[in-house]
Amino acid sequence: MSLMASQHQAINLSQGFPEFDTPAYLKNAINEAISEGKNQYCPSSGLPEFLQQIGELVQRCYIKDEARRLDPLKTITVTSGATEALMVAIQTLVRPGDEVIVFDPAYDAYEPGVELAGGRCRHIAMNAPDYAIDWGQVTAVINDKTRAIVINSPHNPTGTLLSSADMKALQRLVLAHDLYVISDEVYEHMTFDGERHESVLAYPELFERAFVVASFGKTFHCTGWKMGYCVAPEGLTDEFRKIHQYATFCTFTPAQFAITEMLKAHPQHIDELSDFYQQKRDVLVAALKPSRFEVLPSKGTYFLLLDYSAVSDMNDVEFSHWLTKEVGVAVIPLSPFYQADVLDEYHQKHKVVRLCFAKNDETLLQAAEILCQL
Repeated sequence: MSLMASQHQAINLSQGFPEFDTPAYLKNAINEAISEGKNQYCPSSGLPEFLQQIGELVQRCYIKDEARRLDPLKTITVTSGATEALMVAIQTLVRPGDEVIVFDPAYDAYEPGVELAGGRCRHIAMNAPDYAIDWGQVTAVINDKTRAIVINSPHNPTGTLLSSADMKALQRLVLAHDLYVISDEVYEHMTFDGERHESVLAYPELFERAFVVASFGKTFHCTGWKMGYCVAPEGLTDEFRKIHQYATFCTFTPAQFAITEMLKAHPQHIDELSDFYQQKRDVLVAALKPSRFEVLPSKGTYFLLLDYSAVSDMNDVEFSHWLTKEVGVAVIPLSPFYQADVLDEYHQKHKVVRLCFAKNDETLLQAAEILCQL
């Protein structure tokens, strides 16, 4: 869709990357690291000081029990983006014949990793339009081949959050059936309206059977740096690192030095991120109010769903192409986030597209003005 947007000079609200720049302090820090010659291999798991800073962030955000301390040198691994962390976690867990439960609409990196490991995804559709998980349905599909459950909160593409009740239901199933969890939490610092992100890291029993994946690319507006990390118990981390060392060995050294300094010098950046993105969400929602689109709630991430039922009868792929080529605003259809064999049924029931609001206010207002004319 970004390529199509470029070809047709459309305003690009499709692909999920920020339009604005990386913080100046962080850019200066990476330039200094490069100039100082910090350009060689670092330890495969990550720079020790970087791991310590990530550990402090995890403790501050999610672990309220002072008696519970994670050893960052033994539980955190720096990866080349969250995508690598997801792939390595899947390869660590999944064996030929295993089944992994994913919830549709699902980020597109999960299933290829499972299939490459010889496993199979069991898709469960979240209940539109609130995109909630039916845990009774999850229980019904668990069998002796089920190995793991993949969760994603804050959720791409729907902007929903898992609640404390969801996490407790997940924990009950994981413990009862001896399962594992891969928790994709890359938008963890973007939640709105006072809502709290429920991290697997905050649930000790659940964390003991989990890989938690996070991303500094989203947090610091530098998606092209590909800086992610995975937090897991020591035993799982040991196995994770055996694969990571042969996937990338280590991740971009200068960026590790730079983000270490950013975490130490400007911790407020993370604390202010939710308000920053909530303001952008509110600008776009208010500007779309006069339109014929139904704006679905966004509780987190930098994505917003629009129901276009009152605008067009086209399916979401056709509508997204038309909107980009003829109207001049690029969006993402939701149907590619679903398993292929349900798409005909999906198109009959749903007319929803995704917008990214990680853009300058001027861009958001210009796009909304165009959409309000439909």
